[in-house]
This record gives sequence, structure tokens and C-alpha cells, in this order.
Amino acid sequence: MRWLTALLTCCLPIPVLAHPHVFIDTGLEFIVDDAGQLTHIRVSWAYDELFSLLTLEDMKLDQDFDGILTDAEERFLTGFDAEWIEGYNGDLVVTAGGAPVLLSGPLEPHATTEDGRIVTTHLRAVEGGSVPANALAAKAFDETYYTAYEVTRPVTVSGPSSCQLDRLDPDIDGQLAQMQAFLLTLDADYDLEENDIPLVGEDFATEIRLSCPDT
Repeated sequence: MRWLTALLTCCLPIPVLAHPHVFIDTGLEFIVDDAGQLTHIRVSWAYDELFSLLTLEDMKLDQDFDGILTDAEERFLTGFDAEWIEGYNGDLVVTAGGAPVLLSGPLEPHATTEDGRIVTTHLRAVEGGSVPANALAAKAFDETYYTAYEVTRPVTVSGPSSCQLDRLDPDIDGQLAQMQAFLLTLDADYDLEENDIPLVGEDFATEIRLSCPDT
């Protein structure tokens, strides 16, 4: 997705349009009980090199610049991205049979580094305890597209071996064509403060589908 930023910014007829400032490689672990019910989702985020560098410098961590944190530094870093404002959905939308699945805030946060990149994990519980895992869909995205999520880390199921995962990648070319058509309708006087910027984050999101038979 990093190539998309350059493509968008070079083609804009206006000074600024929503485009990613932070890039996160994402992984998901669906935790399913023996009854085929989803109980939790564990989320992993690997931040891009620049964001990681700036964050570590700002927090005065990894002062020897070896890309490896001490145990004390990991404890200090843990939770830096787990203090969510009310109403924030964690940039993760989950549905079951088309209906929204409510998830808790971040539980059991942990942070470390891999090759100099900050990598964090957190657990989210299904509100109400569980939901049938036979027609689930999950998308990781920021609707404003300030943060770009790519599902490049492992996507797994902890639970019945009969559970099946499917991946539906977005139609990048089609979405870009629509966006470019919209941009061509704008002129240099377009006022971003008085007009709504298109919320394109979901258009570029990968959808993960989970199906587990009832037991």
C-alpha cells in the first residue's frame, strides 16, 4: 500500500487529500471455543520504520540504536497504543451474518521490537461472551485512511481444526479508478474544511472471513 501514497499525492488537483501517514502490518488470531463460538480476537500491529523510530526517540527508548529493547524498555513501551478514546473501534470491524460484533477495548497489551520496528499485540473480547463463528467477517482499517493497515502478518484460528479462513483482497485498480475520477472533478479552489473528504479506508481493506461449523 505504500506505493498508493505516492500515486495519490502526485495526481491530486488539490493541495491535500487523505492519504496514509502511518503504515501498519496487521495480524489476527481468532479464538474459538469447542462449541464453535468466537470468544476473543488477538490483534498484532507492526508499525512502519519511520513511525517506530520517531516513537522510540520520543520515548527515549533503544538509546544504543540496536533495535532491541530491554525488558524494562518493553514494559515502558507496552500500552502506548492501548489508551483508546471512548467510541474508538480499534480500527477493526467484525460482523456476524452482516450484524456488527461488539468487542471490548484492548486487553493484555504487549509491545516489543522486531528489526527496529515496534510490534504490539492486544486481545479483544467479544461483548456478551461469544458469538457463533460460522459466518464472520473482519476488516482492519482506518476509515480516514490516515493509517493504512495491510494484513501481512499471520491470520490464524485457535480452536476447532475444522474452522476455515478465507481472504478477500480489495480491488485496488477499481478503487483507484473511482478515486481518480472523483479527483478530476475537483479544482484548486476546493475547500477541504468546508467539504467532506471521502472516507476511503474501507475501500482498500482486506476482508478476512471465518467459518466454523456448529458443534
